[in-house]
Amino acid sequence: MDELFEKSQRKIAQVNTDFVRSMMNKIQWNSRLIGVKGARGVGKTTLLLQYIKLHLAEHKKETLYVSLDNIWFSNHRLIDLADDFVKRGGRFLFIDEVHHYESWSVELKNIYDDYPDLHVVFTGSSMLKILNARSDLSRRAIVYEMHGLSFREYLSIILNKHFDVYSFEDVLQNHIEIAAGIVKQIKPLQYFQDYLQQGYYPFFQEQPELYHQRIEEVINMILEIELPLTRNLEVSFVRKIKQLLLIISESAPFVPNITKLSERIGINRQTLLSYLFYLNESQLVFSLYRDIDGITMLQKPDKIFLENPNLMFTLAASKADMGTIRETFLANQLCYNNRVEYAPAGDFLINRKYTFEVGGKNKTNRQITKIPNAYIAADNIEYGYENKIPLWLFGFLY
Repeated sequence: MDELFEKSQRKIAQVNTDFVRSMMNKIQWNSRLIGVKGARGVGKTTLLLQYIKLHLAEHKKETLYVSLDNIWFSNHRLIDLADDFVKRGGRFLFIDEVHHYESWSVELKNIYDDYPDLHVVFTGSSMLKILNARSDLSRRAIVYEMHGLSFREYLSIILNKHFDVYSFEDVLQNHIEIAAGIVKQIKPLQYFQDYLQQGYYPFFQEQPELYHQRIEEVINMILEIELPLTRNLEVSFVRKIKQLLLIISESAPFVPNITKLSERIGINRQTLLSYLFYLNESQLVFSLYRDIDGITMLQKPDKIFLENPNLMFTLAASKADMGTIRETFLANQLCYNNRVEYAPAGDFLINRKYTFEVGGKNKTNRQITKIPNAYIAADNIEYGYENKIPLWLFGFLY
């Protein structure tokens, strides 16, 4: 216990708080049980440590941060740690990487029920299942989904400036005025291409020349460690999933032909659909469906993108098509707070109401002329007009 407390204090002291994700203000930190899910590398650990440093400085002795991938937990139970911590006056327990601990959900349920004065925050893989038969945490925990940096957050980091967040509806209705206010401060297109290539993961400033190598390491950690841990997948099957991811990356947006793909990879149809579902869960790909209600593991996606543009430059830089990069960016930024589905006409259907076509600055209304509530997200323009909105502006939604 003393060893964990020492490591906790050291990590908290070392974390940088110059830039804090806007998500910190979104979380209801006074709740008794809070979960933060997200893909590896998006900044979950940093968020926890920053919150402790900024808001619990006066409660150092009552606060503990632990990561369940620590070897200490190979011989100790989480619930015993919580019991000892509470007996020592502990009130705020932050638990990182819960998917590394087999009985995490059962023990968190017991901790919640048995220690009503203890506030617990936990993080885990985007594939984490909060609801299961043995321990229903869905009624106990408030769970948040964490994504990589928005274009707005990227600009805030590199320019050390604050930029406001705008709602999707606000952008649709007032994009000319919003863009004008931002362009008065900066030239967004000056930074947009850099963001698309290497600005989504918060570690982009750490050894920029190794950025895409770091992303490869993130991908391998997700597929080789997190996926087997969370889905009981045999490690021997990981090679097939890597092969599938590479095929998708080289031809995204990928319209899957399940029969041909099954033959190419050497797995049956059901297994292939399961693998596609896992890649979507892990936030390595973004699967587009005509109807996202009640998606099952065996449902074929209508189209598949990589989850963010940076992945395209890591996995298939020589085949990174600009049109696909634009579509990937828009889907990635919109899916944070909106419903994004396959559109019969146009590229995306948003919130069952708005149709979006994505293109360059010369993109016209020709393909969406007769569609109500249709918009163009156009690259390489600073200002829009009527239903034509600058693509970069959708990077200010969170």
